[in-house]
Amino acid sequence: MCSDGGRGGVASTAPKFYPGCRCTMYRVVRLLARSRRLVRPPGSASAPGLGGVPVLPLRAPNAAGMASQNSFRIEFDTFGELKVPNDKYYGAQTVRSTMNFKIGGVTERMPIPVIKAFGILKRAAAEVNQDYGLDSKIANAIMKAADEVAEGKLNDHFPLVVWQTGSGTQTNMNVNEVISNRAIEMLGGELGSKKPVHPNDHVNKSQSSNDTFPTAMHIAAAVEVHEVLLPGLQKLHDALEAKSKEFAQIIKIGRTHTQDAVPLTLGQEFSGYVQQVKYAMTRIKAAMPRIYELAAGGTAVGTGLNTRIGFAEKVAAKVAALTGLPFVTAANKFEALAAHDALVELSGAMNTTACSLMKIANDIRFLGSGPRSGLGELILPENEPGSSIMPGKVNPTQCEALTMVAAQVMGNHVAVTVGGSNGHFELNVFKPMMIKNVLHSARLLGDACVSFTENCVVGIQANTERINKLMNESLMLVTALNPHIGYDKAAKIAKTAHKNGSTLKATAIELGYLTAEQFDEWVKPKDMLGPK
Repeated sequence: MCSDGGRGGVASTAPKFYPGCRCTMYRVVRLLARSRRLVRPPGSASAPGLGGVPVLPLRAPNAAGMASQNSFRIEFDTFGELKVPNDKYYGAQTVRSTMNFKIGGVTERMPIPVIKAFGILKRAAAEVNQDYGLDSKIANAIMKAADEVAEGKLNDHFPLVVWQTGSGTQTNMNVNEVISNRAIEMLGGELGSKKPVHPNDHVNKSQSSNDTFPTAMHIAAAVEVHEVLLPGLQKLHDALEAKSKEFAQIIKIGRTHTQDAVPLTLGQEFSGYVQQVKYAMTRIKAAMPRIYELAAGGTAVGTGLNTRIGFAEKVAAKVAALTGLPFVTAANKFEALAAHDALVELSGAMNTTACSLMKIANDIRFLGSGPRSGLGELILPENEPGSSIMPGKVNPTQCEALTMVAAQVMGNHVAVTVGGSNGHFELNVFKPMMIKNVLHSARLLGDACVSFTENCVVGIQANTERINKLMNESLMLVTALNPHIGYDKAAKIAKTAHKNGSTLKATAIELGYLTAEQFDEWVKPKDMLGPK
């Protein structure tokens, strides 16, 4: 017996020539059907036969096979016809891209924030084009379809990967095709017909991939920064600031070069972290004015060919209204297409933020090392088991996650830097890679800050017993004696105490440099926390 490979075919007694194949007769029928191009677009009365003569479809013995064939429609681009799945709104150019760029798979698809940004842009362009004479029926259908893209309702119709043309042309056409077909459907037309809504003539009217993709890049980056990155950093800032105030009266020993130094408060130590995060937000906000500049209206090389006077300004204003962000048209469209310094600048600010977070997370995990054989000055929240072999072990996992994110962001910035440095003549062709990494960094940093705050920072406790023990044993308290007995004598006290394993006070008295009363008066950690 030969079955239909598990696809619902009818069993047959025909001999099996290939392991796991369908019966021989069925394979012949399928090959014949394929040769006669029996695949028909939805709604067509007949399928094209040899020489363009309509033919009747052959009846295969497998109903499932015919159903599979009929699940496609025929669409075309300038290179010819292609099969397009009937349940997808994209068209021939999208299919061709999936054929030509099989790189990375699903995980490497164009980031959804870029697709949503395109939805915003296409809606804005349709509104403006309507003002300039585009048929209102077509414009309104485009706007409705574009809204669905912007709202994420059509995410399954965007299969293209980042690793494609460096201008992002295929993704722009993917968007154009989806909006066109969805609009056609809304108007009762036939998918793939390009009537009454054409992907190029209507959806892409007064636009080029060379200006729409960088516009979508900037919209996506700005939205991600405002919705994810800055709120995450603000949350971390506020939690660290609260801890700085909570720990304001806890005096501890400082450390430089990882060695003992003079005292400070735990609150002062945390205040440094607070300032780092504050500056991170300041740097990111400082980069945003260049991100708010949109390339739309520059079309192919920046000249604005095939647009109308005022189109660029009106599109930027529409995008600003739709997003609530202060977008404006780019001051120079040639720069906006050929260079992406604004994204490199933003990525640089995020790279600096990653450096700050790496330092903060490392400090906290080292200060919390132990619980018995480390520094142990901080008690970190215990969130999950830490070892598959060592019972009871708990690790500083939130610190580890944050430092890994920081490392990834630093790597992302290298890629963005390389991409940004490779604008050639009138166009940079590293656009998809650049925005993928910028968005990745913004999302990772924002999410990681929230996770680190909620699962670590807010639950940090000071181990005051351990803090006091380490401070009182530190030899660097001797620094307070410098103004009274001089650096050289103070150094001898510290080195002798360390060599003999004795205290500073006992050593100072033994060397005859001062009395017990003088030591107690001059060496007070609480008096060593700032200028006199």
